[in-house]
Amino acid sequence: MCEAVTLSAIVWQEGKLHVAWCPELDIASQGKDIEESLSNLQEAVELYLEDEDATVPKGKSPVVTTFCVETHAKAASHVRS
Repeated sequence: MCEAVTLSAIVWQEGKLHVAWCPELDIASQGKDIEESLSNLQEAVELYLEDEDATVPKGKSPVVTTFCVETHAKAASHVRS
């Protein structure tokens, strides 16, 4: 029997790549864009869960949100590639 579980993914850009991280399992992957990083993360999680010793988190998923604070630090005016 196959059971579906909903997990969280947090995605950010590092240089030219996007990193996708699943906080419940502490598994990450990367790709050239958001979609590819999420697809690669899903594949990595599926491979992890194939292990008979893998544990599936139970309960609520973390809430991922954003918030704004004022800063007096100088922000980077450009991104180096």
